[in-house]
Amino acid sequence: MTAHNPTRHDHKVNEQSGQGRKAMALRFIGIDPETETGDSPTVWLDEEKREFVVQGWKADEALRDQVTAAPAPNHAPGIPDHEAVVRLPFRMADALRKALDAAEELG
Repeated sequence: MTAHNPTRHDHKVNEQSGQGRKAMALRFIGIDPETETGDSPTVWLDEEKREFVVQGWKADEALRDQVTAAPAPNHAPGIPDHEAVVRLPFRMADALRKALDAAEELG
């Protein structure tokens, strides 16, 4: 299967907020080029919040332990409750590169 082009698709996604649900528009960037129907690491941009949105494979306990054992410089070890660790295959490099380029274009 070939990689998808980063065409603009505004998908409404529900985001939980303190007052209920709020819709945000995401710009689809790319999906795992080897995906078929379910296992689909994906990259989007949230242009309003100016953030990357990434769907990947959930980290297992062994990976979470490795991340905890190798904290970023000047940061406490561990994964905060409001954060998650996900895996992306190397074949997603093109989608990540396109997301970075799109973010730079936004300024």
